[in-house]
Amino acid sequence: MAVVHTVMVVEQGDPGAHPAVALIGTSAGSAGHASPSSPARRTTLAPLVDGWLRHDRRIHVPCDDSVSRFVAGAELPLRRSRGYAPLPLALPFDVPPVLAAGADLKNTCALAQGRYAWVSQHVGDMDDLATVDALSGTVAHLEALTGVEPGLLAADRHPGYRSGDWARARAAGRPVRTVQHHHAHVASVMGEHGVGPAEEVIGVAFDGTGYGTDGAAWGGEMLLAGYASFRRAAHLAYVPLAGGDASVLRPYRMALAHLHAASVALDEDLPPVRACREGEQAVLQHQFTTGFGCVPTSSMGRLFDAVASLVGVRQEVDYEAEAAVGLEGLARAAGPPPAGLPDRYAFAVRPAAGPSGTEPAVADAAPVIRAVVADLRAHVPPEEIAAHFHACVATLVADLADLCRQRSGLERVALGGGVFQNAVLLEAVQHVLTERRLTVLRPRLLPPNDGGIALGQLLIAASD
Repeated sequence: MAVVHTVMVVEQGDPGAHPAVALIGTSAGSAGHASPSSPARRTTLAPLVDGWLRHDRRIHVPCDDSVSRFVAGAELPLRRSRGYAPLPLALPFDVPPVLAAGADLKNTCALAQGRYAWVSQHVGDMDDLATVDALSGTVAHLEALTGVEPGLLAADRHPGYRSGDWARARAAGRPVRTVQHHHAHVASVMGEHGVGPAEEVIGVAFDGTGYGTDGAAWGGEMLLAGYASFRRAAHLAYVPLAGGDASVLRPYRMALAHLHAASVALDEDLPPVRACREGEQAVLQHQFTTGFGCVPTSSMGRLFDAVASLVGVRQEVDYEAEAAVGLEGLARAAGPPPAGLPDRYAFAVRPAAGPSGTEPAVADAAPVIRAVVADLRAHVPPEEIAAHFHACVATLVADLADLCRQRSGLERVALGGGVFQNAVLLEAVQHVLTERRLTVLRPRLLPPNDGGIALGQLLIAASD
């Protein structure tokens, strides 16, 4: 089923011209949701379209378009679906029959047995019943296609994830093993690169949000990871995440949180301060000070949102990472900083603490935020600020990877998490790690975002 939009086009500067008619055909899907397979979608879409193109053949297996980028000499999948799924992926070790439920955003599921895994097409965001039903149908199709009858299920450790609820509701007495989100990101990259069952890597997991072992919202993580276990080696310093998804959709709130953490006054010359609704700023200040209604977050994705807000890219967004995508565009327009010049932005890294360095190192973004504000007030172009910010994040990855190498002797670095959809950042990180003689493992077969996480879940569950 497809919908047709009619658009009247008149060439500018010619008021007497007859308008041309442009027909725009799209699928009947909604953003983030499962691809529709039923004419029932006509009910919700009817006010938005001019016509319908239909046929009487039932859609047995809905499958969205695949999306990829070409980054630093290799394909980088963003959504692995039509044309790719469910082609089997070779595994580095034998696994029992296992089903991974995936994550709640950009959901895919995966089945595996022996030395092969089958990762499904893109299912969607698990925020409505239709997508949950689509996950059930996708699993049934994979089981019929492969003949795998899973005796073990794997799901994200987040207690509120609908994908986890789905797995538990359908376990029927089978064990359900929960997997930490960022560990799964790293294990997915390890698996596609054939890392062995007894080997470990330095894992970099940068994304928007994942449930941490301490109950915080992780997302800027350096791990020393194998399949069976991981250790948190370093992370971004916590800042308050006020109101959960409200701060995801309003990047100015994350900017205010980072300004508060950096002890920067909330003056009206800063774009996020001007964007804050009347009365909201006082409420947020109270939350930041008291912690009421806040969860601490180490998210790199939210830091990108904050910097995007500061330079005026977006103050509110319609979808996750929209502001960060704009910041990447600015950085690309500026080009790389001149070679040989020290970057003027730098994180403050507090070394590992505790007995024998058992506590992770902490990278504080406060100096970066203060430097960005200083550049804004000095009228430095936003493109230049964006380029320097990307460069300093790449330098941070390399510096922390060096610390991890010194502690562990490991020399392979696996890059995972949705932040590495950013081509400017991925290219810079890959370059600086290679310069420091570290081996880079980056996603090539599966997306770095949550669309690739199911493979990591099943490899970890099978190693438990």
